[in-house]
Amino acid sequence: MRTLHVGLRVTDLDRSLAFYAAVGFEVVGRVPETPIGQLTMLKLPDDEFVTLELVHDGRPVDRGTDVSHLVVQVGSMADTLDVLAGHGIEPVAPGQERDDGLMTAFIADPDDRRIELVQWPAGHTDGMTAADWPE
Repeated sequence: MRTLHVGLRVTDLDRSLAFYAAVGFEVVGRVPETPIGQLTMLKLPDDEFVTLELVHDGRPVDRGTDVSHLVVQVGSMADTLDVLAGHGIEPVAPGQERDDGLMTAFIADPDDRRIELVQWPAGHTDGMTAADWPE
């Protein structure tokens, strides 16, 4: 297992993008419409993979909920969910299982902060890259 990236809710996407660009982050890809808002994937020049996801849904950020979710890669979703169930941890929201083999599930920490579990399809790199958003 390893951490993939951190998702941060932002109030003003343009302002946040300008800030993170000034820090050195570059946009790798975007997902314009999801149930949790517009997603913009960022990485630093020396990073191979996405490390930060900006989540924008048009609402002001509440300091108590400014981190949208953490994402953790797992080798086997079924095995991971079995181990978590043994500790009394069950998924809290529907995930997905795509035809290409991508699987996701959501759990929550004790503070109700969501953690997305991801099992990549066979042959996928260990993180998100520009190849996940072909132009």
